[in-house]
Amino acid sequence: MAQPARVRAAPSAARVRIAPAAGRIGLLGGSFNPAHAGHRHISLEALKRLRLDRVWWLVSPQNPLKEEHGMAPLAEREAAAAAVAGHPRIAVSSLEAELGTRYSIHTVQALKRRFPAVDFVWLMGADNLRQLPRWRGWQQLFREVPIAVFARAPYHANAASGKAAVRFARARLRPERSALLAGGEPPLWCYLPVRRHPASATAIRSRRPSMQTSIATAPASPGSPDLLGAVRAALDEMKALDVVEIDMRGKTAVCDAMVIASGGSQRHVQSIAERLVDALKPLLPAVPPVEGAGQGDWVLVDGGDVIVHLFRPEVRDFYRLEKMWGSLPQDRA
Repeated sequence: MAQPARVRAAPSAARVRIAPAAGRIGLLGGSFNPAHAGHRHISLEALKRLRLDRVWWLVSPQNPLKEEHGMAPLAEREAAAAAVAGHPRIAVSSLEAELGTRYSIHTVQALKRRFPAVDFVWLMGADNLRQLPRWRGWQQLFREVPIAVFARAPYHANAASGKAAVRFARARLRPERSALLAGGEPPLWCYLPVRRHPASATAIRSRRPSMQTSIATAPASPGSPDLLGAVRAALDEMKALDVVEIDMRGKTAVCDAMVIASGGSQRHVQSIAERLVDALKPLLPAVPPVEGAGQGDWVLVDGGDVIVHLFRPEVRDFYRLEKMWGSLPQDRA
């Protein structure tokens, strides 16, 4: 396919010059039509959890999987994205237009050639992981750069079981090891069950028949006390052991509350997780994602604003999450 003509955005204070000598850089590509608070939310989570130096928003001249109709001009999308980003470690650029690349795989390859000392990580939402097999050279993308996938409603429930996730299942890192992505040898990827942000470019466009440069930034939804109540009831019903609740507000943007509990055996842990999923389903927009249920040693149930960790006792003693978050009782110190 012929390469598209290079499109250069008009010079603007909104554009950020990006020319690092080295570092750990997250790449968030997309149309940004328009950029919104959800993009910023993912970027801040990536900076923190992946221990990145910066995140680059790569505003695409034209996404090959999206129609040109309704696409705002590149310079307009770039300037609006810079206004939404509003962070010294988030750089917004139409670099793909300058590189003359159209597909993500070609962009990554070009950036690796231009910045050989930089450790890049590709950032995407769970919706893109699900549709990744439609991308040009998607398997090669896995082999070129580590990938971080962030939960995004309503796709989070089944994204991690799609074709791409299954194909590269052996290259998957656990969420608590996500800081190893940057500098890691691909293929290497991680699914991060972070708090999901409700903003959607499609929804914003549907409320805005004629595209404006002002951006609607949807606020994060407050945590529901019903979630924590449902978790407590399910754990009590299943006779979970040593239940600890940790208030995470002010400590992290991942969730409002973390609940840690034990089961007497692998089967007990698995049964508790199954009951939690049943209890939380009516309160969430989709089935809550579960990590580790197959083994039953450490199971994570993502209830959005409430994250539940279930352990066998000896596994819990090894990881000591309570100590990590400053809530370890004295008799377990």
